[in-house]
This record gives sequence, structure tokens and C-alpha cells, in this order.
Amino acid sequence: METIPAFDRLAALYRRHGYSLYLVGGTSRDLLLGLLPDDLDACSDARVEEAVPFLPPDVDLSFSRYGRIKMGKEYGKMEITTLREEGPYLDHRHPSAIRFVRDLNEDSFRRDFTINAIYLDAEYRPIDFHGGLGDLEKRIIRTIGDPYVRFREDPLRIPRAERLALRLGFSIEERTLEALKACYPLLAELNPAKLKEEERKGWTWPKSIKR
Repeated sequence: METIPAFDRLAALYRRHGYSLYLVGGTSRDLLLGLLPDDLDACSDARVEEAVPFLPPDVDLSFSRYGRIKMGKEYGKMEITTLREEGPYLDHRHPSAIRFVRDLNEDSFRRDFTINAIYLDAEYRPIDFHGGLGDLEKRIIRTIGDPYVRFREDPLRIPRAERLALRLGFSIEERTLEALKACYPLLAELNPAKLKEEERKGWTWPKSIKR
């Protein structure tokens, strides 16, 4: 597996201060597939106020209240999010509340697809709570939990699933696909700019839905 020097340095820095850093999401998924990710998504048990004192001064704290920080140029395009649980989604896009946690398993349930919920530790060992490694082998995309609930929570997961399937050459698991199509009408409730962004990345509107 390809290693990422910027992550290695940062993971060592976190470890020296008593915390852990993990790669997750599209970053860990792509590395496990032998692909080199463009952006780096990481997570940690350290809260923002605990990490800032030992991080470089150019860290971007614009979204620190959500537990998210962006590293400066020394570490490339890396975002670090504090492990968290999320409350119910009331607007089809954002959780009503977040609670920072220390446990990877608790954090994993907020993630969208099993293949995006595989954590890689500082030694690049995978930690998988939802069968994501098996789904990578089967080349399928499957939601974590009830797909109807997950797509209703955030309909932007619909174009992401379809775009991901197209990019990776994966199929969408049967029940996930059934729920995805049933939730197509919810696309109309999303910010058009978000959907335009998905289109720029290669997604196309379903023919059965009027824009």
C-alpha cells in the first residue's frame, strides 16, 4: 500500500501528545484500492482545543466549532475531524447536533457507505466495523444501516453513490439501489449549487426526475 509522508509525520506528532490520528473516508478507500487520493481525510480522538497547541500556526480553524480543521501547506490538502456522533437530520443535509467522542466505532455510524468507513491507523492497519473491506472485494457500494434512512437524512448521498460507482466501476448493492431510486424526489430539496458541483464531478441527473 502507498504511504503518505505528510500523514506519517502528523500521526507521529499526535502520538507524541497522547492522541491518535487515522485516515478515513475516500482517502483510506482509495489507498486500499491501490489508488493515490487527491485530498487527505483524517480523524482523531483529539478535540480541536487539545490539538491546536501542538499544531503549526497556519492551521485553518474556520470550521473548528464542528470539530474540523484544515492543515496548512506543509501537510497538503488534509482535513482532520474530531470523532463524533450526530443527532437527527432535520433539513435533509445537516445533523441537528453533534457530540464529540473518543471511540472509532461510535464515529463510524455517522458515515455514509461501508467502503468509506474503513479507518487506517498510523501503521496503515485497517479498522473496519461494517464490512467495508468485504464490500471493496465484492466491488459494491452499500450504506451503513437502513439505506432509506441514510438517503432521507442527506439526499446528497444519492449522487455521491452513483458517481462513486461510475468512477470505481462498482455496482450499488440491491437494497441500497432500491432506496436510492425511491428517494430521487428528495433531490429537489437540495441546494442547486451542491448538485451542480456533483455534475461537474461527473454525475448526471436521473432521466425520471424533472429539474
